[in-house]
Amino acid sequence: MAFDIILSQGRIADRTSGAIPGAALTAAMVGELIPATVTTVGTPSPAKEDDWSESLPQAHDTLTAISNAVANSLRQNRIPVLLANTCSASLASLPVAARERPDSVVLWIDAHGDFNTPATTGSGYLGGMVVAAACGLWDSGSGSGLRPEQVIIVGGRDIDDEEAALLQKAGVRVIPPSEVTPEAIMKATGDAPVWIHVDWDALEPGFVPAAYKVQHGLLPEQLRALFAALPREKIAGIELAEFEASDDDQANAAALGILKEIVTPLFTKG
Repeated sequence: MAFDIILSQGRIADRTSGAIPGAALTAAMVGELIPATVTTVGTPSPAKEDDWSESLPQAHDTLTAISNAVANSLRQNRIPVLLANTCSASLASLPVAARERPDSVVLWIDAHGDFNTPATTGSGYLGGMVVAAACGLWDSGSGSGLRPEQVIIVGGRDIDDEEAALLQKAGVRVIPPSEVTPEAIMKATGDAPVWIHVDWDALEPGFVPAAYKVQHGLLPEQLRALFAALPREKIAGIELAEFEASDDDQANAAALGILKEIVTPLFTKG
C-alpha cells in the first residue's frame, strides 16, 4: 500500500513553541523514507497556556482539514501518516479511523492515557482528553465512534486517579512499559488492523525531546522491535506527535536520527 503524509502546522492547544517545527522536521525525515504525497494543513500561531475551552475552537479549521485529509487517504485505500504537533490532532483523526476502519485496534503509545474529560481534567489541556473524546465520553465537535475496547494504551504510566477509573470502567487496556514486547502487542491486537499513534513522551526521557518528561518509559529499541514485528498489511494508519524541536540543529538531528531508527520498520517492510 502507498502512504500519504499529512503535516499539521496549525496550533492545536500547543503550550510549547517546538511542536510545530518538530512536526515539520519529522515530516521531512519520513519523506526520506517513503515516496508520498504531502498535505500540509493549518497556519502556525504562537503557543500559549490556555484552557481546552479556548484552544479547541481556535483549532477548528486545522482539525477539520486533518479530518478531511485522513478520510481522503483512507477512501483511496492508502495509509495516512499524520505528523502532528500535538496529540490533540487525533481529535480529528481517530473518529475517521473508527468510521473508515471500524475493525481497527488503536495502539495509543503514550506516557498518558489522554482519557480525561472536561469534568475530570486538572490541567485543562486539550491533549489530555483526546482518547476520551474519540470514545464519546465528551463532545469535541470532531466526532467519536471509537469503542473503548478497541484502544490499547501502550507505555502508559502517568495517569490521573479519576482518569484511571474512567479507563477501567470503559474497558480500555493499559500496557505499562515493562510489559511492552512484540509478543504482548501482537497477542493484544490479534488479527485486527492497527492504527498506530506515538506521542514521544512514551519514551524514557533523554532520547527524543517532548513537552512532558515522564520517567521509566519505553526504550527506542523496544519500540523499534514492536514496529518491526507488525506486518505491513496490519497497519491502517500512523500518527507521530509531540517531537519538541529546539534552536539547536545538532540536537534536533540527533533526535531525528533516533526517530528514524525507531520508525523505519513501519515504512520499509514488505
